[in-house]
Order: sequence, then C-alpha cells, then structure tokens
Amino acid sequence: MGKVSQTVVITGASGGIGRATAREFAKRGARIGLIARGRTGLEAAAREVEQLGGKALVLPADVADHDQVQAAADRAEDEFGPIDVWVNVAFTSVFAPFTEIKPEEFRRVTEVTYLGSVNGLRTALSKMEPRDHGVIVQVGSALGVRSIPLQSAYCGAKHAVNGVASSIRTELMHKGSNVKVTVVQMPAVNTPQFSWVLSRMPNHPQPVPPIYQPEVAAQAVVFAADHPQRKQYYVGLSTALTITAEKFFSGLLDRYLAKTGFDSQQTQQKAAPDRPENLWEPADGERGHDFGAHGEFDQRSHNRDPQVWVSRHARLASVGAAAGGLAAGLGVLGVLTKNAKQ
Repeated sequence: MGKVSQTVVITGASGGIGRATAREFAKRGARIGLIARGRTGLEAAAREVEQLGGKALVLPADVADHDQVQAAADRAEDEFGPIDVWVNVAFTSVFAPFTEIKPEEFRRVTEVTYLGSVNGLRTALSKMEPRDHGVIVQVGSALGVRSIPLQSAYCGAKHAVNGVASSIRTELMHKGSNVKVTVVQMPAVNTPQFSWVLSRMPNHPQPVPPIYQPEVAAQAVVFAADHPQRKQYYVGLSTALTITAEKFFSGLLDRYLAKTGFDSQQTQQKAAPDRPENLWEPADGERGHDFGAHGEFDQRSHNRDPQVWVSRHARLASVGAAAGGLAAGLGVLGVLTKNAKQ
C-alpha cells in the first residue's frame, strides 16, 4: 500500500512489537502517537518514524492510569487530528512460579497488561464511536488461549484481553457500529522483554521456540488494521497449532507443559544479578538506554511466516485446511503423547 493519511496511536511503542509496528505505519506516511513510559525508547522510536516518512508524537504515559491514556489521546488528536487506528501492545510480566509472585506484582501485571488494554479500548472508543469510524487492534497471544507455567499473571491477563475484546466486538455489532475491534494472536517474538522482565528463574529467560522477529508481528498488525472484519488473526504456525491443540488435547498439553515448560523458558546462561527490571519503572528510563525493537535472539528468529499468508487468505486456505487439519491434529497428538510419557 502507498502513502495513506492516517492517525495512529500505539501503546507500548518504545520497544518490541509496538516499536516495529510504528515503523510499519511510518512507511505509509502515517501520523503516529507513541505511548509508553520510557522517554528514551519513545524518542528513538519517534526518530525512526520521521526517518521512514511518518510523523511522530512522543506521549509518555503509564497505560495502567486511565487519565494518562486519555490525556495522551487528547494530545494526539490535537496535534494530528481524529484517531483512525488504535493499537494496544503495552504489557509487562513476571517469570516465576505463582507462589513466588508477590500480590502487588501480580496486580501490577494485571493493571498494565489487562487494564492497560481496557484503558486503551475505552479511550479509543470515546474518540471513535461519536464519529462512527475507527479500528482498534488488540495484540493478543497464544498464551491468552493456552497458559504455560511461570507466567500465570501474564497468561491470566492475556486471557482477559481476549474476553473483553470479544464482548466489546459484539456490543459494536449490536449497535451496527462501523468501529471495528480485532485481535492479532502472537507467537514467541524476539523482543527486549527477555532482557528486562522481572524474573525469579535461575537462568536467563527466553521465548519458547519457534521465535519470530517483531517485524513479522508488526506486518500482521498493520494488515489487521486494514482488514478488521476478521475477529482475529494468527501469527506463526506455532500459534495456530497451540490454539488448535488446546481445543482438542488440553489435558495432554497440561502434561507436556508441566514437563517442558520450565526449561524451555530459560537459556543455559545464569541470570545476571544486575539485569534491569521494568515492572515498576521503564528499563530505558533507569539505564538511559534504548533497547529497540529486537531482543537478543536474532540468530534464532524467523523473518517470515507462512501462517501469515494463511491468515490473510482464509477462504483460499480453507480447502487445504480441511484436509490438513486432521493430519496436523493427529501429528500434534502424537508429539504430545510421546513427550508426556517420557
């Protein structure tokens, strides 16, 4: 697509998927409001947006605070005009067994990852519904359908993100509204979160392979914003298989993840005692360091994803999916059964 005249607001825009999504919209000449807590990352993201042909507005805010989100949206519209697309990406997490997560830490993850998304939805709808125009893209996760160990707070919040999006979507449909809500379900992505997440694991945290680059995720977000009629999109074959397996083989997945889920989320390297943590304060604010869009797993990450094509061409893929779905399901069942018995 060529240059378009859009006003876009992205939460979690200082790093990871949010940062990569800002770059994708910038290539189209969009005007982009960048929301996150860390000013260092936001200013770096703004420079990238401008270099790519877009316009950027730095909007430091904690998405857990509705008033801050609303004020950021007001500034974006004052500067750039009516918001056409709102993308909720911001999140935080704690990597630890449930009993080792303090109550205030669990609450903070919920306030940022779930209620931050709700604050974004509420703010975006307050702008879009009176005009009967706009798209809200929720960045979800396969973990919002199938939970894994060591991320109970994040998994719970992402389940809630799916739930509230579905509820609001049906309310908008009931009204006959032209405002759309869609969800992009993500796989493991090579973002800086594994450098700054609060972790109580002995070794350095890592995404569960297969790992995808944030640009793959960002391209799917932009496509969803352009085609919001679909309820959700899957990024990564691993996401599609995980969600399918949860539907049909949930008990086996429990056994499989109980066996593999702890080791698969840690590297062989011991966690550094002085690693940054962004649960309460932005990591880039503490260190004055821009973490960028990518994490530290470039060599292990995929730049392409066939599932993106399948997700974009659902009707064309449906014939093949009907034939391949049973085979894939049986394959997943075989793998899970084998691993669960070992």
